[in-house]
Amino acid sequence: MACARFFVAGKVQGVFFRSSTRERALQLGLAGYARNLADGRVEVVASGSAEAVAELDAWLHHGPPAARVASVTREALPEQSLHGFATD
Repeated sequence: MACARFFVAGKVQGVFFRSSTRERALQLGLAGYARNLADGRVEVVASGSAEAVAELDAWLHHGPPAARVASVTREALPEQSLHGFATD
């Protein structure tokens, strides 16, 4: 099981980034959440197979069609028991 936190910067709020991330994460069988941060970034935490987390990582670099991703920062987290995928 892998768990990672991502910080996605760019034009990522107001473009369905969180809901699109949730949809993609659920397709990949991941649990976690996506939430907007006050500084304009989106924070994503994902837990699941290492392959699925890697696929979500690649997807976050472009996001949904209206998004303009400038950067994605990833940090490993200790394994967590998360259920479902929430958006705040």
